Amino acid sequence: MIVHRDLKPENLLLDHNMHVKIADFGLSNMMMDGEFLRTSCGSPNYAAPEVISGKLYAGPEVDVWSCGVILYALLCGTLPFDDEHVPTLFRKIKSGIFPIPEYLNKSVVSLLCNMLQVDPMKRATIEDVKKHEWFQKDLPGYLFPSPVEQVDSSVIDTEAIAEVCDKFGVREHEVHNALLSGDPHDQLAIAYHLIIDNKRIADEAAKAEIKDFYVASSSPPAITESG
Repeated sequence: MIVHRDLKPENLLLDHNMHVKIADFGLSNMMMDGEFLRTSCGSPNYAAPEVISGKLYAGPEVDVWSCGVILYALLCGTLPFDDEHVPTLFRKIKSGIFPIPEYLNKSVVSLLCNMLQVDPMKRATIEDVKKHEWFQKDLPGYLFPSPVEQVDSSVIDTEAIAEVCDKFGVREHEVHNALLSGDPHDQLAIAYHLIIDNKRIADEAAKAEIKDFYVASSSPPAITESG
């Protein structure tokens, strides 16, 4: 599982269909079962109590907290925990006490309180959020992706396979098996598809730069005088 660790409005983008895309994975990490992190990173206002306290954390729960802060900001136009004095800000975050405007309905307040739960063991999980009644209401269709299709072995990117092998210390056949299994949660398959996506984005950016170069360097149309 990939943990972002720096979720905030600035890292949420909208595509041409108004679908949300997460950006800037510079602080992200690939989590393994049974592993924990201690690194204190991300933007202070969106960081979970255990992160700013330097405690061990598994990963997904800190992203849930950050999403809770983002949801509050979108609904209220302000942050649940804010102060120019960083030590005071940290005290507010650790307290878990935040103002609840009267115009918020009980359903979303329930979700916010579960996501902004100081105790990570009691905090809502990603599945809890997805099943919450407020989240389920008017849910956009793109949040239900099509089932993962079987990967055609003839079009597998060997360079991406090699990169996954190098990162995880596995053999090529293990990555092939992960891709052919069709399991969307397999960490090897996830890593492979992330590498492919990054290469595609880089290729598209390079093509755009080349196109812009030729457009900029092309001669302007000749203007002829009439009469």
